[in-house]
Amino acid sequence: MEQYQTKPLASLSLDLDNKWTYLKTHGDPDWDSFPSYLDLVVPRVLEFLSDRKLHITVFVVGQDAVIEKNKEPLLWIAEAGHEIGNHSFHHEPWLHLYTPEELDEELEHSENAIFEATGQRTVGFRGPGFSLSDQVLKALIRRGYEYDCTTFPTFLGPLARAYYLTTSKLSPEQKKERKSLFGTWRNGLQSNQPYSWSTGAERLIEIPVTTMPIFKIPIHASYLLYLGKFSKTLAKMYFWKTLKMCWAFRVQPSFLLHPLDFLGAEDDRDLSFFPAMDQPAEKKIQLLSEIVGMFCEHFKVVTLREHAKSLSDSSIADRSVSTATIGISGSLAEAN
Repeated sequence: MEQYQTKPLASLSLDLDNKWTYLKTHGDPDWDSFPSYLDLVVPRVLEFLSDRKLHITVFVVGQDAVIEKNKEPLLWIAEAGHEIGNHSFHHEPWLHLYTPEELDEELEHSENAIFEATGQRTVGFRGPGFSLSDQVLKALIRRGYEYDCTTFPTFLGPLARAYYLTTSKLSPEQKKERKSLFGTWRNGLQSNQPYSWSTGAERLIEIPVTTMPIFKIPIHASYLLYLGKFSKTLAKMYFWKTLKMCWAFRVQPSFLLHPLDFLGAEDDRDLSFFPAMDQPAEKKIQLLSEIVGMFCEHFKVVTLREHAKSLSDSSIADRSVSTATIGISGSLAEAN
């Protein structure tokens, strides 16, 4: 990794999916009481980031921001200097089924709730379950968003969906709603490189959740922690190889965290269906520390808004918004 004179840019983000969102996706009946672990996980995340002097983007679900017990932990995030992004209000990974009117209401409701809880106006969005469509993109552009970071260029989406659906308690109707969860194999044809969605006159920067160049295998923290169950050395070698490939293909990686990366089996037995939630938190956080340390050693890590701003004046490729409906952005030649 010596072809750069200085560290290339990279971004780090966390999807603050609360306990109820996992139960909702899984089909557990008690999700609508909105159980929360934010008071437990947020201090762990903030301590982890503070120790490494990192500022990241945290995507908040609007529903959490209107629940009184969650407001203080969300405010802690903003007060620590982290960017707050919009992760929808209801956390339903079928935004492609929403009408334009429903999308505007969903986004506005979440924006207002997050602002009231944290004092931040959101300018970045990530769809729950990587849910995206041309209507979602048009709504984001219409509402003045600076960037989206929903695309997840991997061929393994259908396998992840199959795992969730086979381990869930969902009815046939609920499974049908979730039939696009994590995307199709065609998502693997999407680019790892940032680009912009264009409606002609308007543009929205897209920063994909990075996967291994060429092979398009996930590298987000939850995936690495699952590999670490079997071999910590393998997980670290796999990530190191990906970082080297990102350098080789000049990909500015965007690395994704989730709350369950900081929680273990001793913290919550209800979430045992999630990969690596049978491991102790201390073991997971130790491996996560080593992984993030590797990431920071070789890249300058910033928030997604900073990452997007660095791209706003560059000659990144444009993609037509209409390609979002079929899940393809760019050709195979552009797929790194």
